[in-house]
Amino acid sequence: MRREKVGRSILVVLAVWLAATSSARPARALSEGLDSLPPDIETLYETGHYRRAAEALEAGVERNPQVASLHYWLGRCLFEIRDFTRSISSLEDATELASRLSAYHDWLGRACGRKADESSHSNMVSALSLARRTHHEFEIAVRLDATNIQAQRDLIAFMASAPGSLGGGEGHALEQIRALSAVDPVEGALALADLYAVEKKFEQANKEYQEILKSGPNRIDACLEVADYYRDQGDSQRMEQAVQAAAQIAPSDRRLSYYRGVALVLENKDSAVAKNDLRTYLNTVPDNSELPAHSSAYQWLGKAYENEKKLDLAAEQYQAALSLDPQNKALREALKRVQKK
Repeated sequence: MRREKVGRSILVVLAVWLAATSSARPARALSEGLDSLPPDIETLYETGHYRRAAEALEAGVERNPQVASLHYWLGRCLFEIRDFTRSISSLEDATELASRLSAYHDWLGRACGRKADESSHSNMVSALSLARRTHHEFEIAVRLDATNIQAQRDLIAFMASAPGSLGGGEGHALEQIRALSAVDPVEGALALADLYAVEKKFEQANKEYQEILKSGPNRIDACLEVADYYRDQGDSQRMEQAVQAAAQIAPSDRRLSYYRGVALVLENKDSAVAKNDLRTYLNTVPDNSELPAHSSAYQWLGKAYENEKKLDLAAEQYQAALSLDPQNKALREALKRVQKK
């Protein structure tokens, strides 16, 4: 009985952590840190050709096995094609060669977390071990560089969803949020709002997110994180408010087509414009773990067609989304719903 409870707790931890890291914290520019790559591989990565980039990096590793950045970016490419076992191996090599680089440990933690999620469906002992290592690598990343905001947010998201036996709990999360706030007050406020959302304290979360928007943050990522929250809450008016704030900061940011399309679908208006925005995003932005997922864009396209009562077309979009995210329960339910009508 105890083993079953532990198993369930790991599944909850991983589900909440994955949701937090995939929907919160819209990514920084994809090109960040890519200057350590040869130009041809940089282009492959930025355009979403991760398998080809991985092949080129593997050749580079064979020629120069002591270059840590090659192992690191190989691990990143393998992460994007969801080969988490090999991603972990490459990122381990990177951390061994450059043990003081915070980003390397942060991405190793992410890879361990995703592999733990995979293992949780068949091997709970392995999942538990990987979950603990996820926490450990995030802690190392933050210890090495407290200004690594992504590592700070990854650690806080894990603590917010994990039980004390895995290093989590509200107290630990709040302590880390205070440390983050000393480095970056806006990110600290976002982390606190996200903690409230995880704990289903939506009134407090809403208050924090509204305060963030009122403060007039000068970074688009903060506004898009607020937009993500209101998207998930189904609050079209406040999502639109956040998207407008984001557009004022960086009107040419390529993520905006996704957010504008989703906001219109939520409002159930201008369906043609919404579908065009979402298709533009799918056609021009690579599917990357640090950007809104293509599966999500297909899901909202499906919802747009469902709103129009075009159920066959809605089913096609939901099926496309499921092909990219086959474990997504909400997508399976959406597909069943339109197929039954």
